[in-house]
Amino acid sequence: MIAGSIVAAIGAFAFAAAAVLQALGAAKVSRSATTIEERRCSDKSHPSLRSTGATMITGPFLIGFIFDIIGFVATIASARMIPLFLSQTIISARLVATALLAMVVMKIHLTMRDWIAVLVVVASLVLLAVSAGKEGVDDDRWMHWVVLAAGPLLLVLGIVAMRRLHRHIASATGLIAGAIFGVMAVASRIVDGLDPFDVADLFTDPAFYGLLISGMCGFYLFTIALQTGSVNGAAAALVVGQTVLPGAVGITFLGDITRSGWGPAAIVAFCAAVVGGVVLAWSGVVTTVEKAENANMHVPVGHVG
Repeated sequence: MIAGSIVAAIGAFAFAAAAVLQALGAAKVSRSATTIEERRCSDKSHPSLRSTGATMITGPFLIGFIFDIIGFVATIASARMIPLFLSQTIISARLVATALLAMVVMKIHLTMRDWIAVLVVVASLVLLAVSAGKEGVDDDRWMHWVVLAAGPLLLVLGIVAMRRLHRHIASATGLIAGAIFGVMAVASRIVDGLDPFDVADLFTDPAFYGLLISGMCGFYLFTIALQTGSVNGAAAALVVGQTVLPGAVGITFLGDITRSGWGPAAIVAFCAAVVGGVVLAWSGVVTTVEKAENANMHVPVGHVG
């Protein structure tokens, strides 16, 4: 339990470090004379391919990409070591780490509400870790095919939502992106061939491809969600989708449990952690980091509206 929680915490901090570093890279390019002139002369509100490419080859962005990979691996590992309601809640607490790192690296001040949200999330995670029991080992073969299909289907749903909705676009797509990351967590738990490692089992398991596809679909959809509306709404919705769906699946289908008599405490801790994460997602710190991170990351999705 302790090892799995530590791995999940490493993943949260890795994703936070990636966000801050990529934000620094994007901000550096945005401040360049070439980019400023490019935007002054252009009638487009989105970044050019040139500025996007320039962002992706900056040192901070490349280092941030390495941290993204670390976070991805930690997500997979923790999902197999502890209950999903715990691992995904810790991973979603990356917003706490993002706020703290942004305060140090980007010199952004936290408000009293931010600090309260941070303390609530941290205290809730401690209680949730104490309340959690053994991770489940149950899974039926049909679930391996479901996680393969779920990622692409949810991606299509997200794109349709962006094209059809006129309000709350970012929140809706952020929620769906979080659900896709939840699918990735479920796939991580049930995929064959990892423990013990067996190449044949791994590459013939639909859940392995579901894991990879969901990771890419979730990243893509959340990136464009940040570019279509409220950064805070997208980040807050991501927290809900990323925690509630896999937590429920883990308990209902995979056999995740709490310690005897600790069920009510786990429920309270889980809800408090989610609420604290949502509150922190509305922080100006998160807005600054996410906006800078995506300032030059244009993803073509066509006309939305």
